[in-house]
Amino acid sequence: MNNSESASHSESVREFILLGFPCSREIQVILFMFFSIIYLLTLIGNGTIICAVCWDQHLHTPMYILLGNFAFLEIWYVNSTVPNTLINFLSENKAISFTGCFLQLYFFFSMGSTECFFLSAMSSDRYFAICHPLHYATIMTGRHCFNLVIACWVCGFLWYLVLVILISQLPFCGPNAIDHFVCDSGPLLTLSCVPAPMSKLTSYTLSALIILLSFLFILISYALVLLAVLRLPSASSRQKAFSTCGSHLAVVLLFYGTIMVMHVSPGSSHSTLLPKIMTLFYAMVTPLINPLIYSLRNKDMKKALWKVLEKFKISFKVFGSRHRRNVR
Repeated sequence: MNNSESASHSESVREFILLGFPCSREIQVILFMFFSIIYLLTLIGNGTIICAVCWDQHLHTPMYILLGNFAFLEIWYVNSTVPNTLINFLSENKAISFTGCFLQLYFFFSMGSTECFFLSAMSSDRYFAICHPLHYATIMTGRHCFNLVIACWVCGFLWYLVLVILISQLPFCGPNAIDHFVCDSGPLLTLSCVPAPMSKLTSYTLSALIILLSFLFILISYALVLLAVLRLPSASSRQKAFSTCGSHLAVVLLFYGTIMVMHVSPGSSHSTLLPKIMTLFYAMVTPLINPLIYSLRNKDMKKALWKVLEKFKISFKVFGSRHRRNVR
């Protein structure tokens, strides 16, 4: 099939229907309220971490700069899918335009791959801090940290670019109903009018490579960290090292546990409900849990968060007093 025929087929489908979670109107409203609360808490939690890292001079270190970028990433990660999902809960047709669907696909996959790169970068930072403490200041300089952050963002947004372009060029002549609440590569490839084995292979290969390689890199880093921690002379030093790395490792297990079931497991495509649950977990639940894990397990972050809350309290008091004076 030539390019002109492909283009004409693509124009025949101008929008897709995201079926989401088929249920009664009352349940749809309840889900809307529930997901709205999760969405707002996610924005507040990650936004507070960003404020803490920006405002507290003690947190201007590579570890917390990476954490601040990670929180910023989580905000955009949920924004790539959740607002449209909330709209669909209250919408009758649940339609998304052809262009909007592929933009969502690109940003959703790009944010996910960027998260893999950031989790790997954070594990390497902990490796150098614990295994090579004397050389840490010379290895993780401000310039090196800046380059690392830029590399994570750039590589993450380039990883799936070719795949999204390949899928968008496939002919879609109907049906246009996607049995999901987001535009995912699997359902879109299923809706294509012609077989696309190369696109399917590319999708699976890219997903497997970034997930397995980054997860293996993180496991090796923490295995070396564990060996180094066990050699520390004092129990307090070991406890501090475990506490520092424990939060990051918990985030890693939460994130990779779900995306491996979704994108690496060969049988993950057989069920129609499992992809929705897994996607819901790593697209909404983990971004909500991540700030809680980091704030509850990190003493420096707790202190910084209390400072942020105190600043907000002072700001509200000043605003309230000015408002009362203006009213009088």
